[in-house]
Amino acid sequence: MVHIDAVAGIVVLIFGVALFLIELAHPGALLLIPATILIVGAVMYLLIPNVLLDSLWGPVAIIVAAILSTVVTILYYRWLAGTHSPMSTTTKGLVGQEAIVIVDIVPNTIRGKVKIQSEVWSARGSRPIPAGTHVRVVAGEGVSLTVEPLNGAGVP
Repeated sequence: MVHIDAVAGIVVLIFGVALFLIELAHPGALLLIPATILIVGAVMYLLIPNVLLDSLWGPVAIIVAAILSTVVTILYYRWLAGTHSPMSTTTKGLVGQEAIVIVDIVPNTIRGKVKIQSEVWSARGSRPIPAGTHVRVVAGEGVSLTVEPLNGAGVP
């Protein structure tokens, strides 16, 4: 027969694992730290309930375990998430960068599309520029960029 204390530990463990799985499904939800604390606390509660409940060292053990699991989780997050430059959300910040045309650019329209890193932007040019051409951003206005081919390559 399962003791009521074991049931409480199992419930906390299940809740911690659920938060962990939600974090895996939606990275960046910041659930990994509480999930880790709940999992470590539940395992400690299931393995050494008398130490946690019947001694003065119980609260100290819980606090130390929470701090250690938080530090380890933060270090793991830093190792897992490689550093990258922040994504630009303004056209002015893209001036001077190179891009590749993914939808043909037609003069005097913003139907063309360019890709800069992982972002796709509407683009315009003073002359037709076919898809696949490497371009440089020379200006930005609103949600569109003005581009010109690098060294005139690939332009009729």
